[in-house]
Amino acid sequence: MAGQNLKGVARIYAAFFHSVRGYKATWVHEEAFRQEVYLFILAGPLGLWIGNTPVEKTLLTGSIILVMIVELLNTGIEIVVDRISFERHELSGRAKDVGSAAVLSSLALAGLTWGLILYPRWAPLFSG
Repeated sequence: MAGQNLKGVARIYAAFFHSVRGYKATWVHEEAFRQEVYLFILAGPLGLWIGNTPVEKTLLTGSIILVMIVELLNTGIEIVVDRISFERHELSGRAKDVGSAAVLSSLALAGLTWGLILYPRWAPLFSG
């Protein structure tokens, strides 16, 4: 692998640009990631505005960032499985299903986080 012998700042510099390539590739090839980025563009500033404390702001925005992180990992799993073979195999399907379940779990966590923080504020508006 190119750059594996780099040290110090050179390694950090190279790693940064590898990460940027990863973001670009995921953006181009994964509709789900694009949707999650759009969600973050809307929910990120909203979470910073709605959150009353630094912890709430972090939980609201961080839960959406976590969804994108899990999507990146899921995409990596899918790419490796497809690289090995496009042939249907029980373990390949299971690996992709587990990655998908991780994304769903992160989405559920984000929804729960937003719900638990916002419900106490908005419940009185709907209770009559």
